[in-house]
Amino acid sequence: MELRRDVFQAIADPTRRAIIALVAIQAMTPTAIAENFDSSRQTISKHIQILNECELLRQEQTGREIYYHLNPQKIKEIADFIEPFRKMWDDRFNKLESVMKKYKSKK
Repeated sequence: MELRRDVFQAIADPTRRAIIALVAIQAMTPTAIAENFDSSRQTISKHIQILNECELLRQEQTGREIYYHLNPQKIKEIADFIEPFRKMWDDRFNKLESVMKKYKSKK
């Protein structure tokens, strides 16, 4: 299945990140998710659709209700992609800190 949307564009939106944070705690219906925002139900539904298309959420039908769950595997894929960059910047900041400490001790 080819995804129509980029996962990083999806998580760039603060409302979508807030939705991810909500369903990370517990599975929620679209109505329950929408109650946490001032936006219209339709707007929140669009955000949920984008997250679902990117496989950040997965849906489960229970009776007549649809519950959205966080897809931890997709979150892990994002984290795995970002990790080498985090390490690189940690190394750079550690080197900078070392240089600054040497400079400060010479004063």
